[in-house]
Order: sequence, then structure tokens, then C-alpha cells
Amino acid sequence: QVQLVESGGGLVQAGESLGLSCAASGSFFRIDTMAWYGQVPGKQRELVASITRGGRTAYADSVKGRFTISRDNAKSTLYLQMNSVKPEDTAVYYCQARAWRTASTVSDYWGQGTQVTISS
Repeated sequence: QVQLVESGGGLVQAGESLGLSCAASGSFFRIDTMAWYGQVPGKQRELVASITRGGRTAYADSVKGRFTISRDNAKSTLYLQMNSVKPEDTAVYYCQARAWRTASTVSDYWGQGTQVTISS
């Protein structure tokens, strides 16, 4: 099994910065793409940013230029640096990872989520 544990959420004011981390642990062969998703009540979970094992990134249009996703493969840890945050960034942020438990078994795993609240 693979466990993902997020940290770093909280309450900040608009215009400030906030950093999220997601540490993967457990038994796995390799972790490929990792991503951050955001979800607000009553809406579907939406992709915020993703990063491949090789470091290729992709962002939702709403966060381009403000958020930066990165990862440390040696530590199996994912990061999200959130700058110039806006009230509309308020959401529960979930870490997601595609992990190979063996050389032939791959699954998607999710963290428990961390609340990010931006006040105006």
C-alpha cells in the first residue's frame, strides 16, 4: 500500500504565500506523475498542477504564474508553492500519485486532503 500525507494548509490573507507538501510512504517500486487537485463543496475535484517524474509540469490556467509544483524523487515528496493567493483559491487540496507497487502493478493513490482558506 502507498500512503500520501499532506501538510501545510491553513488560513492566509489574499496576496500572501503558502506552501503545501505531500510525503509518500509505504511499499512501492516507483512513483510516476504526481499532482495537486482542489475541491470546493458541491463541485468536482479539479486538477491544479501536475508534474512528471522527469519534472515536466502542467498548470490550470487559473494558477499559472502564481503556483509552482515541484518534487523531490529521492524523498518521494511533492510540493506546491502558492504565491499571490486569491480567495478563489480556497479549497481542500489533495495530493495524488501514480505509483507502481511492482514492475507490473500501477495504481492511483490519494492523500486525505488539507484545507486552504484565503481571506479577502
